[in-house]
Amino acid sequence: MGTPEFAVTILKGLLNEKFNVVGVITAPDRPAGRGRKLNQSAVKKFAFDNNLIVLQPKNLKSEEFHQKLKKLNANLQIVVAFRMLPTIVWKMPKYGTFNLHASLLPEYRGAAPINWAIINGETKTGVTTFFIDDKIDTGEIILQREVDIKPDETVGELHDKLMILGSELVNKTVKQIEQRKVKTSKQPGKEEKPAPKIHTKTCKVGWDDSLDNIYNMIRGLNPYPAAWTTLENDTEEILVKIYDVRKEETTHNHKNGTVITTKKELKIAATNGYLIIDSLKLAGKRKMDAKSLLNGYSFHQKARML
Repeated sequence: MGTPEFAVTILKGLLNEKFNVVGVITAPDRPAGRGRKLNQSAVKKFAFDNNLIVLQPKNLKSEEFHQKLKKLNANLQIVVAFRMLPTIVWKMPKYGTFNLHASLLPEYRGAAPINWAIINGETKTGVTTFFIDDKIDTGEIILQREVDIKPDETVGELHDKLMILGSELVNKTVKQIEQRKVKTSKQPGKEEKPAPKIHTKTCKVGWDDSLDNIYNMIRGLNPYPAAWTTLENDTEEILVKIYDVRKEETTHNHKNGTVITTKKELKIAATNGYLIIDSLKLAGKRKMDAKSLLNGYSFHQKARML
């Protein structure tokens, strides 16, 4: 059971290990793009290419879906980036239902664990498999794998690393279940570090924050959904998405948010230093490196980020 690209890699890993995948459950097709054409999930496309049975329930509580699920006669269900399941669904298989979560539970329960680990400046994270219960990400832990987060790593890079690690952990978990060698451990009830869904408001850069916090936030949203700010350039106010950045720790007398440019460099004043922007996207323009922007765009001497 899964929807995005992250789940595809796990499904591919199960097939490579010759496990008998009797069915795939994914989200219904949704309209997307300017033409509002129906868009299939990454998991559905992969499943069709591999001649797998696909179910796309709109309502996970519907009797019709439950009957179709029973007919698959699965003895184990694996959930990766899907929806919260009704009790009747996760209790259906003989060996239960387990989830792969991209954090070291109980830390970062929720929809966006990879983003929040980087936004919060963590140096380690990992993946966890756990048996599903009636709450979100609280079930008994089966296995965990830890990995370092590099100081300059983006959420896109960490996502791909955890995707591969997650596939290995899922295969190992299935083998332990198959061999009746599973030992679980209960999670502490208290959630220290949540990972709620990322919203547009979450992505707005606050230039009065510390340099480290701004740097981590932008890394934790690069490439998607991307941190944003407003450029005040003379009489214009332009929405800007920021991607690749570096930091320069130093003292200065500029107001936070002040734009400083040279022929080759674009940097923004922040508390404790400057944020150097290497790639960005101005509203109405394509994403580009800062040097290319500086070659064709004029910044007012009083330009600033709001």
